[in-house]
Amino acid sequence: MTSENQGAWDEGSPVPLYVISGGPGSSAKAFNLVTLVASRSAPEPGMQPEQAAILTMCQYPLSVAEISAYLSLPFSVVTVLLSKLVDNERVEAIAPVPVAAVPELGLLEAVIHGLRKL
Repeated sequence: MTSENQGAWDEGSPVPLYVISGGPGSSAKAFNLVTLVASRSAPEPGMQPEQAAILTMCQYPLSVAEISAYLSLPFSVVTVLLSKLVDNERVEAIAPVPVAAVPELGLLEAVIHGLRKL
């Protein structure tokens, strides 16, 4: 390498994930794979590309799993990026809808009995 090329950034080289996520000191909030994320603002110039992509793609709510797949980034890295966006109030995290409780056996039997009378 000549002194002119020394330190030049190779566009084709992969970026280490700790650079994208902000390093080991980053703390991710508790996100689930099915937590929905919706943008609250538009991306700004100079913003980290991955965070700008999240803001753009989440104009309609997407799950964390979908965001991870679209960005081709591990779930853990996406949760760190989302935590920063939530802290800055740029996205809203919507808890997944809880699974409905199973109805009582007596209620199911009453419904079956009523249907049989029809």
